Amino acid sequence: MNKKLLNGLIVILAIVVALGAVFFYVQKKAGKAYRVGILSGLNNFIVIGDSFKAGLASLGYVEGKNIVYDYQKTNFEPDKEKQILDKFVAEKTDLIFGFNTEVGLAAKAAARGTKIPVVFAMAIVEGSNLIKSVRRPGDNITGVRYPGVEFALKRFEVLREILPRAKKIWVPYQKDYPSVPLELAAVRQAAAAAGVTIIEFPAANLASLRAELERRSKSGDLGFDAVLYVPESLSTMKEAFEIIAEFTRARKIPVGGTKILTEDYGTLFSVSIDAPDMGRLAAYLADKILRGIPAGTIPVVSPEPYISINYKVARELGLTVSENLLTKANEIIR
Repeated sequence: MNKKLLNGLIVILAIVVALGAVFFYVQKKAGKAYRVGILSGLNNFIVIGDSFKAGLASLGYVEGKNIVYDYQKTNFEPDKEKQILDKFVAEKTDLIFGFNTEVGLAAKAAARGTKIPVVFAMAIVEGSNLIKSVRRPGDNITGVRYPGVEFALKRFEVLREILPRAKKIWVPYQKDYPSVPLELAAVRQAAAAAGVTIIEFPAANLASLRAELERRSKSGDLGFDAVLYVPESLSTMKEAFEIIAEFTRARKIPVGGTKILTEDYGTLFSVSIDAPDMGRLAAYLADKILRGIPAGTIPVVSPEPYISINYKVARELGLTVSENLLTKANEIIR
């Protein structure tokens, strides 16, 4: 056989083998079913996990084909959360998605020393040591932050716009919650500039919250014009709203919360997040990770504030909500 022809055949064969290898690799990757462990740490935010899955579906991930989920749910159960996360790690899942702050921290701890990336959502990063920085979170973790300080200030602004005459504002919060000092520092500064007194109450638990309100009630005057929540775990609990409503509703004292409750709790407004949007944002981060980008190099993202005004409660309290605020609201309950 002609040497030149032989060399040509060898080159062609090499190209065929190389293309075959590439084709095999692509097919193998296309056929890979990524295993994703999801842990929702609060019943209020289960929808984040659902929208996360929907977001990945829109990006081409088909459940049961190229992605498999282990979706677990807890509600303020640290021991159970640790067990679930340890199971995700033992099974070498390709990615862990966890929310809220506590679950994000627990997921980071569980995955430490492994190559398993973590995506968090609904987590307050200020003061929590969850990440190194927003631009470069590090430690094979990234996610969607809850803008605690910004939202705390926004709530104060909304409350002041609806209640310009309120001079004493009661702020209950979960005692020793890591993000609260930064949030309160910002609110205190804004309140001082507005001539408003912030009355803080660090609650050890729901029982201590009730006891404090009963103590104030016995004096004949609760001693404040409005209630303002700052973002932390207490403000997400339905039971806390119930306890506060028991004392404020009859006295027509407005309550501004982390969410609107349309039951008999009298929540006037909320500045929070659109939970489905948070899940979708997390899905885009997860997609980047599954495509090979290290989680710790992907900047943390922040959702826009979602403002809800309970116009029905405002009328019941005899309050006027300005057109300016109504135009800014994402939701108006009438």
